[in-house]
Amino acid sequence: MSEPAHWFDDDAGPVVRPYAMTRGRTSSASRHRLDLIALVVPEYAADDPGRDQRLSPEHVDIVERCSDVPQSIAELAAGLDLPVGVVRVLVGDLVDDKLVHVTQPVPPAELPDVSILREVINGLRAL
Repeated sequence: MSEPAHWFDDDAGPVVRPYAMTRGRTSSASRHRLDLIALVVPEYAADDPGRDQRLSPEHVDIVERCSDVPQSIAELAAGLDLPVGVVRVLVGDLVDDKLVHVTQPVPPAELPDVSILREVINGLRAL
Protein backbone atom coordinates (compact mmCIF):
# COMPACT_ATOMS: atom_id res chain seq x y z
CA MET A 1 0.00 0.00 0.00
CA SER A 2 1.36 3.43 -0.87
CA GLU A 3 1.64 6.13 1.73
CA PRO A 4 -0.84 9.02 1.45
CA ALA A 5 0.52 12.39 0.44
CA HIS A 6 1.08 14.64 3.46
CA TRP A 7 0.30 18.32 3.57
CA PHE A 8 2.86 20.57 5.15
CA ASP A 9 2.05 24.08 6.36
CA ASP A 10 3.92 25.79 3.53
CA ASP A 11 2.13 23.70 0.90
CA ALA A 12 -1.33 23.96 2.45
CA GLY A 13 -1.59 27.73 1.98
CA PRO A 14 -3.56 29.99 4.30
CA VAL A 15 -5.07 28.11 7.20
CA VAL A 16 -7.46 30.81 8.42
CA ARG A 17 -10.81 30.33 6.77
CA PRO A 18 -12.95 33.35 5.80
CA TYR A 19 -15.66 32.49 8.33
CA ALA A 20 -13.02 32.63 11.08
CA MET A 21 -12.03 36.17 10.06
CA THR A 22 -15.63 37.33 10.36
CA ARG A 23 -16.41 35.18 13.43
CA GLY A 24 -19.00 33.31 11.39
CA ARG A 25 -20.92 36.45 10.39
CA THR A 26 -22.16 37.16 6.89
CA SER A 27 -22.96 40.84 7.52
CA SER A 28 -21.99 43.55 9.99
CA ALA A 29 -24.15 44.47 12.97
CA SER A 30 -25.59 47.61 11.38
CA ARG A 31 -26.05 45.95 7.97
CA HIS A 32 -24.46 48.67 5.85
CA ARG A 33 -25.11 48.35 2.14
CA LEU A 34 -21.66 48.16 0.63
CA ASP A 35 -21.52 48.12 -3.17
CA LEU A 36 -18.43 46.84 -4.94
CA ILE A 37 -17.58 50.38 -6.06
CA ALA A 38 -18.27 52.03 -2.67
CA LEU A 39 -15.14 53.89 -1.53
CA VAL A 40 -13.69 53.28 1.92
CA VAL A 41 -12.11 56.38 3.50
CA PRO A 42 -10.48 56.55 6.96
CA GLU A 43 -12.24 58.84 9.44
CA TYR A 44 -8.96 60.31 10.62
CA ALA A 45 -5.28 59.80 9.96
CA ALA A 46 -4.40 56.95 12.29
CA ASP A 47 -0.75 56.94 13.29
CA ASP A 48 -0.72 53.22 13.95
CA PRO A 49 -4.02 51.35 13.60
CA GLY A 50 -2.24 48.21 14.82
CA ARG A 51 -2.14 49.63 18.35
CA ASP A 52 -5.88 49.16 18.72
CA GLN A 53 -6.15 45.73 20.34
CA ARG A 54 -9.77 45.31 19.16
CA LEU A 55 -8.72 45.18 15.52
CA SER A 56 -7.79 41.97 13.75
CA PRO A 57 -4.83 42.00 11.35
CA GLU A 58 -7.30 42.13 8.43
CA HIS A 59 -9.00 45.23 9.90
CA VAL A 60 -5.59 46.89 10.27
CA ASP A 61 -4.70 46.01 6.66
CA ILE A 62 -7.91 47.63 5.41
CA VAL A 63 -7.31 50.86 7.36
CA GLU A 64 -3.69 51.03 6.20
CA ARG A 65 -4.58 50.42 2.54
CA CYS A 66 -7.14 53.23 2.63
CA SER A 67 -4.97 55.73 4.51
CA ASP A 68 -3.19 57.08 1.40
CA VAL A 69 -5.86 56.64 -1.28
CA PRO A 70 -9.51 55.67 -0.78
CA GLN A 71 -10.11 52.12 -2.00
CA SER A 72 -13.27 50.48 -3.27
CA ILE A 73 -14.60 47.28 -1.73
CA ALA A 74 -13.57 45.40 -4.90
CA GLU A 75 -10.02 46.83 -4.78
CA LEU A 76 -9.67 45.86 -1.14
CA ALA A 77 -10.89 42.33 -1.81
CA ALA A 78 -8.43 41.92 -4.69
CA GLY A 79 -5.53 43.51 -2.83
CA LEU A 80 -6.07 41.46 0.32
CA ASP A 81 -6.89 38.28 -1.62
CA LEU A 82 -10.11 37.86 0.37
CA PRO A 83 -13.67 37.13 -0.74
CA VAL A 84 -15.82 40.23 -1.24
CA GLY A 85 -18.29 39.05 1.40
CA VAL A 86 -15.54 38.91 4.02
CA VAL A 87 -14.31 42.40 3.11
CA ARG A 88 -17.87 43.75 3.37
CA VAL A 89 -18.20 42.35 6.90
CA LEU A 90 -14.79 43.68 7.95
CA VAL A 91 -15.46 47.15 6.49
CA GLY A 92 -18.87 47.15 8.19
CA ASP A 93 -17.10 46.52 11.51
CA LEU A 94 -14.78 49.45 10.85
CA VAL A 95 -17.74 51.70 9.99
CA ASP A 96 -19.48 50.64 13.23
CA ASP A 97 -16.31 51.51 15.17
CA LYS A 98 -16.14 54.88 13.33
CA LEU A 99 -12.66 54.15 11.98
CA VAL A 100 -13.70 54.51 8.33
CA HIS A 101 -16.67 55.84 6.41
CA VAL A 102 -17.99 54.65 3.09
CA THR A 103 -19.07 56.86 0.22
CA GLN A 104 -21.82 55.21 -1.78
CA PRO A 105 -22.03 55.61 -5.56
CA VAL A 106 -24.91 57.63 -6.98
CA PRO A 107 -27.60 55.28 -8.32
CA PRO A 108 -28.13 55.67 -12.08
CA ALA A 109 -31.78 56.56 -11.51
CA GLU A 110 -30.72 59.65 -9.54
CA LEU A 111 -28.32 60.95 -12.18
CA PRO A 112 -29.58 63.89 -14.23
CA ASP A 113 -30.99 63.14 -17.66
CA VAL A 114 -28.55 63.90 -20.49
CA SER A 115 -31.22 65.76 -22.48
CA ILE A 116 -31.81 68.17 -19.58
CA LEU A 117 -28.09 68.86 -19.33
CA ARG A 118 -27.94 69.57 -23.08
CA GLU A 119 -30.85 72.01 -22.78
CA VAL A 120 -29.08 73.82 -19.92
CA ILE A 121 -25.88 74.08 -21.99
CA ASN A 122 -27.82 75.37 -25.01
CA GLY A 123 -29.60 77.89 -22.79
CA LEU A 124 -26.30 79.16 -21.38
CA ARG A 125 -24.86 79.49 -24.88
CA ALA A 126 -27.90 81.51 -25.92
CA LEU A 127 -27.15 84.10 -23.24
